[in-house]
Amino acid sequence: MNPKWAEENLQTIRTLMERSALYRRALAPIMICVGALGSVAAIAGYYLHYNSLLEFEALWVGTAFVAIAIAFLIARRQAIKDRELFWSPPTRRVIQAIAPALAAGAMVALFVAADAGRYKNQSSDWWDPVLLWLLFYGCALHAAGFFTPKGIKWLGWFYVCCPAVLVVFIYISAKLFDSVFSPNFHCLMGALFGGPHLAYGIYLYFTEKKNPAA
Repeated sequence: MNPKWAEENLQTIRTLMERSALYRRALAPIMICVGALGSVAAIAGYYLHYNSLLEFEALWVGTAFVAIAIAFLIARRQAIKDRELFWSPPTRRVIQAIAPALAAGAMVALFVAADAGRYKNQSSDWWDPVLLWLLFYGCALHAAGFFTPKGIKWLGWFYVCCPAVLVVFIYISAKLFDSVFSPNFHCLMGALFGGPHLAYGIYLYFTEKKNPAA
């Protein structure tokens, strides 16, 4: 083993442990903002009747990019406030960990959009991108959980398990009613992406001073 490489990795791990509280403080506003954004997007999609697949994808992919931008700005502001280097080796480790799963989710959107002709408005086929987005997003959060407070890892597991639960529900509904359950997917996305983020953000906000190591 290269001694220099080992020393750099130990330093990165030490820095991540020291910054656990900093990451936790930044996560509370990020999660609240992302949860609120997901809820607003669901309401907009429902009341504006974005009922084609391309409209659905445009709304939620756009929402994802806005959420990433908001998270970036909040994290940068927190780093400046605490006089910390923002684009540090630990930050790069986190980005490298989540990038493959997020890129896979983006590719799903591109593949589905390219073949949008075979998807009907609000049809059962809309489950395909939704389930894959949940799965890849959960993988990204779980990967980030190795460098951030452990709650992120549990949130990642929630999103990884969601597709399995939904597939079982879809199968049972198809057996009982001879048709695949097709909810309003904007409401479903709002509930799955908006609600958990809001709940976790509020939890972090009210427990930050009481339990900074969580």
